[in-house]
Amino acid sequence: MEPGSVWLVGAGPGDPGLLTLLAAKGLAEADVIVHDALVNEDCLKLARSGAELVYAGKRGGKPSAKQRDISLRLVELARAGKRVLRLKGGDPFVFGRGGEEALMLVEHNIPFRIVPGITAGIGGLAYAGIPVTHRDINHAVTFLTGHDSSGIVPDRIDWDAIGRGSPVIVMYMAMKHIAEISANLIAAGRPPSEPVAFVCNAATGRQQVLETTLGEASAAIAASGLEPPAVVVVGEVVRLRASLDWLGALAGRRLQPDPFRRSGKVLA
Repeated sequence: MEPGSVWLVGAGPGDPGLLTLLAAKGLAEADVIVHDALVNEDCLKLARSGAELVYAGKRGGKPSAKQRDISLRLVELARAGKRVLRLKGGDPFVFGRGGEEALMLVEHNIPFRIVPGITAGIGGLAYAGIPVTHRDINHAVTFLTGHDSSGIVPDRIDWDAIGRGSPVIVMYMAMKHIAEISANLIAAGRPPSEPVAFVCNAATGRQQVLETTLGEASAAIAASGLEPPAVVVVGEVVRLRASLDWLGALAGRRLQPDPFRRSGKVLA
């Protein structure tokens, strides 16, 4: 890392073992680490001694720093000659506003580097034993956000097209609006019996997984008491968790044979 520069780094979904080598290098060299709320504290323990930790978390429904203020803070720190690490949960370019922050750096002629991370929509589901793609089930997957900058379900999402065309749908920040989202997908033709999983605090020691159906999702999440952060996945891949819940197996769960191959049922 060079003084006066910024690294925009993805911290992955939680487990510090999922940090990239470049992310670990940045943590070991940075003067200042500006981090999100979703960054696991165990990742921050890899910061070099003496590094300044600056919290810049944004959580729905809670007091948060404005995005422009965060971006300008990065500019200010870099202009002061600091080696700045902007650490974001998951991947900075997957619903992480990394593009907005990078554009602000470009506007102010601040040199920067992008360090991708494992997004929760892939890594978090893998820790729950749910693959986003499986040859016997799907050849496409859609990633979408459950709310826009105003906190409501984005009105630019074509639910009919997604409902018809995407066998697997992975949603970020969708738990709060799951009733509306489920209704949109069912209206688009998805069966109410379609499997759904909520993975909360993915890839951490606090991970919890709720399996339900599209029609029951809203009631199930209300009864569960679970809270964000969560990744939500809709599709037949959820059924594979009975076979692929490797964390559950470490705790004694007996994994089942492939439910699709065993029955001779192939969906794609």
